[in-house]
Amino acid sequence: MSHHYHLSNVAEIPSPALVFFPDIIRGNIRAVIKQAGSADRLRPHVKTHKTAEIVQMQLLAGVTKHKCATIAEAEMLADAGVPDVLISYPLVGPNVGRLAKLRQKFPGVRFSALVDHPSAVAPLAAAATTGNPVELFVDVNMGMDRTGIAIEQVPELYRQIAATPGLKAVGLHCYDGHINQASHSDREAAVWAKLTPVLEMRAAIEAAGMPVPTLVCGGTPGFPVYATITDVPGLECSPGTYVLHDNNYGSTYSDMPGVVPAAVIVSRVVSRPTANRVTLDVGNKSVAADPPLAKRVHLLDFPPHTPVTHSEEHYVVETPHADRYTPGDVVYVIPGHVCPSVALHREALVAEGGRVVGSWKVTARDRKLTV
Repeated sequence: MSHHYHLSNVAEIPSPALVFFPDIIRGNIRAVIKQAGSADRLRPHVKTHKTAEIVQMQLLAGVTKHKCATIAEAEMLADAGVPDVLISYPLVGPNVGRLAKLRQKFPGVRFSALVDHPSAVAPLAAAATTGNPVELFVDVNMGMDRTGIAIEQVPELYRQIAATPGLKAVGLHCYDGHINQASHSDREAAVWAKLTPVLEMRAAIEAAGMPVPTLVCGGTPGFPVYATITDVPGLECSPGTYVLHDNNYGSTYSDMPGVVPAAVIVSRVVSRPTANRVTLDVGNKSVAADPPLAKRVHLLDFPPHTPVTHSEEHYVVETPHADRYTPGDVVYVIPGHVCPSVALHREALVAEGGRVVGSWKVTARDRKLTV
């Protein structure tokens, strides 16, 4: 793995620094399109990378529908040229007005949103303009119990949207991030256990005269299952992590062939505080701290070790081979969870031909842009 990531000009790079590898990103995009069967079946989530350059790589590959969680991400997607943007997060308070401003700023972009409660329907109608209704997906609780409405309540909420002036019901959002078993067969069984009642409920809604043209399903763990479901009309697969990938997904799921990590953090040894300890500068302000300590980072070409502590600026490991390292030595790090790791960096360095050649702004990490 590590041969992809060594940089000939690493001596010039301050650490910790996030580095993207565009050639690998392009390969990941091609691999996922191949697995999905076509680019049109994809609606990737932008939260992983938050950068316009990666959005444009996906557009060049034919991926024109995208998903996001914030108004800032939606604006960045539209500004990058994406024609179809789903804001897959409940819009409440001032964010409803920001959606209206976003629609005014980018009149050629199809913006849609989701709802999971009857009280959220009417406020969203206020964002509509004459002849241009707000398109809404009903967010279905697939068992994660984070957002979403219970399956048996979906038809009434869908009917409410369809009956509200200024709104248009366009489908169902079915995120099942809790389905993350390592075994493909276990994930497949879990997906179908949840998807089957959704399909039955969709049929009942359509029998009542209301079209349900689109189902936006799953994330990265569920993608290899949904990619095989080609006989459900309007089913869109919604992975996000694949463009950069990370160590936790890469070491858990073997059913995404050709997808490999495309982001590393350049780190350095800053201390050897004891005979068997090495301290690196990849603290939790530069790499996500939401995984358990043992899964936060993967140190490339590093001898067997045990993580000891992870604080704001320090990552400390114990190893009987600590004497191999001195302060200043470079260690390449693959994040355990890349999405929030990227959000910790204002920019990512870009490596081509084995050296850093520039940088990309992580544009949508800032929650407030211009609307």
